[in-house]
Amino acid sequence: MNIAIWGAGGIGCYYGIKLKKAGHHVTFIARGEHLNAMQTQGLTLQHASTTYQGPVDAIHQSTWANNYTCNDFDLIILCLKSTVTATVMDEMSDWLKQGTCPLLSLQNGVDNEAQIAAVIGQERTLGGLAVRIGGHIITPGHVEVDGVAQVIFGQWPNSQHSVDKNQLTQIYNLFTAADIDTELSDDIRQALWRKLLINNGVNPLSALTELDTRQITSDPQLSRTVYTMMEEVALAARYDDVSLSKEDIDEMFTLISNFDAIKTSMLVDLEKGKPLERDAISGAVIRRCLKLNTPATTTALIDTLLRIKCDKLNAQQPAP
Repeated sequence: MNIAIWGAGGIGCYYGIKLKKAGHHVTFIARGEHLNAMQTQGLTLQHASTTYQGPVDAIHQSTWANNYTCNDFDLIILCLKSTVTATVMDEMSDWLKQGTCPLLSLQNGVDNEAQIAAVIGQERTLGGLAVRIGGHIITPGHVEVDGVAQVIFGQWPNSQHSVDKNQLTQIYNLFTAADIDTELSDDIRQALWRKLLINNGVNPLSALTELDTRQITSDPQLSRTVYTMMEEVALAARYDDVSLSKEDIDEMFTLISNFDAIKTSMLVDLEKGKPLERDAISGAVIRRCLKLNTPATTTALIDTLLRIKCDKLNAQQPAP
């Protein structure tokens, strides 16, 4: 198959290389120094069960749009930060609308799929999660990944809206044949909200405190704060008619508490001076809870403190 990885960061590079090793043609859409390194020196990927060092097909988004058509690809996997989803969907809107291939989002947050579907239609929109994985660009062209690296995906918002179950089965078989631990979900919207339990629980706190997940969950006060922020996710999910039980909260809390000590994506972005996915994570919870007249007070407090911290860091940056 012909596959495009739109956003060749740690997560995108890992799954792209797994698919490349399985014999598929993979095009990595990247930018900046990372793109330049991939084009001139190749890509180095390090993972406990998968390593790679060699050439890859890597291009800029503008080259992708100018030299290819959407139907040149059988699947597009979107691994960009949620902070740019609306922007890139607008930039590539005409190009995407000319094709029929599905687009699978493997991003943080619960709002990406709606933004994608608004451009290409619900029938081509697949929601997905990259779970039990931590991946980052260490230096341009060099990516390190930890964890089981599972993919959960399905028709968005759930299987009741599926128009092509054969397509879902084909993509499931594509991933499993590439030795990617994969689960096909009948209700991907709920699965996305379950992941947000973890993301909202530890991402903002990690960036605020500059501690890894193990340090946060092993601290009694911070651990209680994580659980409270997870509870607020469950409250917010009701606005989307998604039910998250205490069992869901406990399961996700236990999972992140026992997971390897990792830097969250938000902490890595903070260290690199990149925009944080606050709006997609904490913001999604805060907005929905306000609409339900049940303010997410703890999430709002941590988000506010993190915003103040980011503002101070940005003010300290030298003018370009």
